[in-house]
Amino acid sequence: MLYFPGYPQIVHKRGVRARLMRLFPCSTAKKSSSSNQNSVEDELELSAVRHRPEGLEQLEAQTRFSRKELQILYRGFKNECPSGVVNEETFKDIYAQFFPQGDASTYAHFLFNAFDTDHNGSVSFEDFVMGLSILLRGTIQEKLNWAFNLYDINKDGYITKEEMLDIMKAIYDMMGKCTYPVLREETPRQHVEVFFQKMDKNKDGVVTIDEFIDCCQNDENIMRSMHLFENVL
Repeated sequence: MLYFPGYPQIVHKRGVRARLMRLFPCSTAKKSSSSNQNSVEDELELSAVRHRPEGLEQLEAQTRFSRKELQILYRGFKNECPSGVVNEETFKDIYAQFFPQGDASTYAHFLFNAFDTDHNGSVSFEDFVMGLSILLRGTIQEKLNWAFNLYDINKDGYITKEEMLDIMKAIYDMMGKCTYPVLREETPRQHVEVFFQKMDKNKDGVVTIDEFIDCCQNDENIMRSMHLFENVL
């Protein structure tokens, strides 16, 4: 999660990786003596699911995961999602378990849309590993691009003040009472007003990806949060 200046700190320390891996708990399974057999089975079963993922070689070229890591990830994915896709309700249910003190449904909706790159209402194995590769092993530039896509709710290439406020409110709703200091109701809007003005350099009412990345890269607090993000993941 990208933290702008003014974001409260989350009291618990569960990382984004833990939440994503909860979607596919078997993806963290240890290697076993039958790993070669499982690898062959994984290849054979690619055609057994409703949504057939790209070949592992292609995904290996497109991500920063090794073939073995992709096989482990896929094994967990197909065990949890035999149809080959994750729907939004499942995504929301998982996030709700990690934030019982708040309402994570809106933020989970926005995050799901960021993973659902072809906007078909489901997250495929390809969607999952492409996003996970960026979040876990991407460059700062790649992570900022991904964050921009998250904040650009309607995917028109710009972030409006309303979109930033929607994301901010969703994050605060998700945190609930698990923040320090405790938030006042007007806090999200106040933070958005300050930060949006800083980002919108030409004062045209929208933030472009160049403005977003430039502002983030030149803000020490944001860059510190990105490095913290890497450690948490």
